[in-house]
Amino acid sequence: MDQPATQITAAALKFIEEAKLPDFPAEALRVGRRCMLDTVGLFLAGASEPSLGVLIADALDQGGREDALVIGAGDRKVPAALAARVLGTAGHAHDWDDTQVSHDPAHVYGLLTHPSVPPLTAALVMAQRLGAVDGRTLMLAFQVGFEVEAKIAEWMTPRHYRRGHHSSGTVGTFGSCAAAAKLLGLKGTELAHALGIAASFAAGIRANFGTMTKPLHVGRAAENGVTAAVLASKGFTADPAVLDGPWGFFSVMGEGFTAEKIKQGFGRELTIVNPGVSIKPYPSGILTHQSMDAMLALVMKHDLLPEQVERIGFYAGRNITEPIRYPVAQNHLQAKFSMPALLSMIVLCRRASHHEFSDAFVSASAMQDLQRRTTVHVDAEIDARGYDKIRSRIEVLTKDGRTLVEWADERYRGGPSNPISDADLEGKFRMCAEGALPTAAQDRLVEAISRVERLDNGAMLADLMKFTAASR
Repeated sequence: MDQPATQITAAALKFIEEAKLPDFPAEALRVGRRCMLDTVGLFLAGASEPSLGVLIADALDQGGREDALVIGAGDRKVPAALAARVLGTAGHAHDWDDTQVSHDPAHVYGLLTHPSVPPLTAALVMAQRLGAVDGRTLMLAFQVGFEVEAKIAEWMTPRHYRRGHHSSGTVGTFGSCAAAAKLLGLKGTELAHALGIAASFAAGIRANFGTMTKPLHVGRAAENGVTAAVLASKGFTADPAVLDGPWGFFSVMGEGFTAEKIKQGFGRELTIVNPGVSIKPYPSGILTHQSMDAMLALVMKHDLLPEQVERIGFYAGRNITEPIRYPVAQNHLQAKFSMPALLSMIVLCRRASHHEFSDAFVSASAMQDLQRRTTVHVDAEIDARGYDKIRSRIEVLTKDGRTLVEWADERYRGGPSNPISDADLEGKFRMCAEGALPTAAQDRLVEAISRVERLDNGAMLADLMKFTAASR
């Protein structure tokens, strides 16, 4: 095989190996703590999902080295990679985890990864396995993994997502691997082999959106990144330039990369700072949120009651209508990718928290009826404006003959230009932690994350998350 024409892998290796916490500005650390708090809450909320019951039982059945705690299983421990599979899946179980931002008008939103779960999962389980990782080192590993993952997602062509790959499963593997490798202290050839192994593990297809397997993509990304780093530390080999060349990750998985973008480099301008990260206000696909806010605004503006609604029309481009694909959701997993379900939920409840995402609610007659009176339209004019932003329009026909119209605000609530406040973020965390941890335990976890770089033992965050899910 010819030598690669680019040096992307070499640049990634140099960044991972040489990065030190003082290289990360205060703003990166501030946003990093927000991402950690958000993600830890989602670990807690996700651990009680039915899909996690299966994964937890499977991990405990396999057993092995007691490296790291199994989320939702109290004091029980399993090998680091198994613990990462469970924890990473829990973090993405509600599809409520943060999302990378891009300012590229040619970008497709779905290509952007959910950047925090894979590296934070890897950092937490490896901190427990290694047993001597302070909070500064934990934060460094998280930041390194976040940056590597986000830059790879940004540089890939939109073809990766349009072909059906799920970037949080594919690219997330590199974020987990980079974080784990940083904690293991991998350098040179070993580090190159870790990325090479990770590239062959990277997987996840959009056909599984709306099923238990969609969040498992992220769990497997976390697991596989940890496995790749551990295997490399034991001498396992792989291609040392796996991001480059005609058979490299970019070419095979996405038909290339945007050449101009790779000049950004890793770590020169951190993605976590610019363009930043979005913290999700709703537990559904990020492509749905502006439209849900628009529906909520319409409902509140007109004090619209469910019994007043005759029909709902939803108009958007293919960047929304293709991945948000269920015309009538039958369960809570499908509802996360169904505009009729999400808009109906807002009309019926005037909110959409993880409490509304239950099979019983989604399958109830009120939700089923209103979904069937909601029609999704591909709007050619909206579609022609491009996929860099999430654009949509809602039209509600009332039973008394009115047509109520609301356009979605293109400024994403939760994104850098319209961020969720610290108070609202903590409120989201506590909503997620409800039922898992008592208030006093929640307080301790919030306080520990607020000073994570000053912790003597980074693994204490995992100890503070210990609980036994009610369904076990």
